[in-house]
Formats: sequence, C-alpha cells, structure tokens
Amino acid sequence: MGDWTGILRLGTEARSGKTVANDVYFQGAFKVMRPVYHDDSGQACYYILNPGGGYLDGDRYQMKISLEKQAKLTLTTQSATKIYKTPQSHAYQEAEFHLKEGSYLEYIPDPLIGYQNARYKQKNVIYMEKGCSLLYSDIITPGWSPEGEKFSYDLLQLINEIYMDEELVVYDHIKLNPGSQNMEGLGLMEGFSHLGSMMVIDEKVNHDLLDRLYQALPTNSFECKIGLSLLPVPGFTVRVLANNTQVIEKIFSELHSILSQEWFNKKPSFLRKY
Repeated sequence: MGDWTGILRLGTEARSGKTVANDVYFQGAFKVMRPVYHDDSGQACYYILNPGGGYLDGDRYQMKISLEKQAKLTLTTQSATKIYKTPQSHAYQEAEFHLKEGSYLEYIPDPLIGYQNARYKQKNVIYMEKGCSLLYSDIITPGWSPEGEKFSYDLLQLINEIYMDEELVVYDHIKLNPGSQNMEGLGLMEGFSHLGSMMVIDEKVNHDLLDRLYQALPTNSFECKIGLSLLPVPGFTVRVLANNTQVIEKIFSELHSILSQEWFNKKPSFLRKY
C-alpha cells in the first residue's frame, strides 16, 4: 500500500444490459459493498465504506474508477466523510475516473464535514470520451465545535479536473481557509455556512434545458443563494450557499430528478441511509 491509508479500485462494464464489475480491489481503510440495482435499468450502485469512521492526521486515500462503453454506475458513500483535527499533516484523498463512450457516472458522495482544526485536500481527475455523461456533486459542511464557531476547520480544499478526449475542459478549485480568508465576505460564504457544488456533462445539455432547470430552483434568497452556469463543453455547474445540508440536498435532488426523467424516463434512486 505504500503511504496510502486506503486504496480502492473498481472497474465496470455493460454485460447483457446490466452493469457489472470486471475489477474490484480494496485494501486498508477503504471498502466497497456489493452492487445494488435499484430498478430494472441495469444501472449498478456501489456504496463506498470507510471502516475507520473518519479521516485523521496524515490519512491518505486513493480511488480509481473506470466505466467501459455503455456502463452505467452510481457511486456514493455509506455516510458523511468526517475530517477530524489534523495537527501534524492534512488528510488527503485523490480519485481518478475513466469514462468510455456511452457510459454514465453518477458520483454523489454524502457531505464532507470539517471539524475543529481539520485540514483536508481532495483531488478528482475525470477522463471522459465524447458521448459519455457525468453527474457529480459534493457538499461542504462545518462540523461541531465547542465554541459554536461556523468555521472551526483550518483548511478544506477541493480540486476537480475534467478532461474530454485528453483535453482539459473544466478546472474547479475550492479553497476554504478561515484563518486567512474573510469567510463572510463576497465571493466566499457570504453569511452562509454550507457550500454545495454540482457538475453535469452531457451532449444533451443546452440553453433550453438550463432555462427549465432555472425555473425549478427556489427563489428564497434568505434560505440559500444559487448560481447556475454553462460549461465550455455541453454541461453546466451549480453552486449553492445555504445554512444546512438538507436545503442543498433538496435542490440537487430536484435537478437530478428532472435530468433522470428527461434523459432516462425514470426517477433517481434514493441513496441516503437515513
């Protein structure tokens, strides 16, 4: 394993109208459950488990996921990713995804929770071929602190790189560092405590779809703030500021439902475990 606390490798392929694993390997504090098939579409759902219960000082995790042509995969976590105090060295996770033509990946982890004095860096690198689809979301949540502070973590840094036919088409970098940033300021959290991001890439995304998604968004600016933008490739990104996880999850669920209904004529499966 080298310096890795946990390693996970998962390869999937379409076989007789059903997505199945052709390569599964995990070691250390990373595991994956047997696949769940929520409906008759053949789309597989895998839950990632962290037996350690949270990320600690110096923990390092590596994940590699691949989808062959026409494979359809939902990847999620069993529970929130909890980052505890890291006095010596930050916790780190890297993930690499390879999507072949005609494949579809939903990567929808539970929220990331940064507790007091937590430092965490995450990097997702996604390699896509033209004609495949991606739906990815993440939610950053502050953990409980004795003083009741909104931002008691030290650093939460999330980097997403998306390549289309080996060309970098999306680069997204979130860095929250309360010690050196005015977290309440414009361009950061602006009075909110939770941050949600969603990215969707699919050749069917256009201005008309974006207009319909915009109409489905809530308009109460006291409860949340929402930004929705087209990407350089057919796709869009959504950013949500709110004060609790459930508001962001509800918005993402509504958008996910619209896309699933339009593109696959089905409702997305309920993934959460509570």
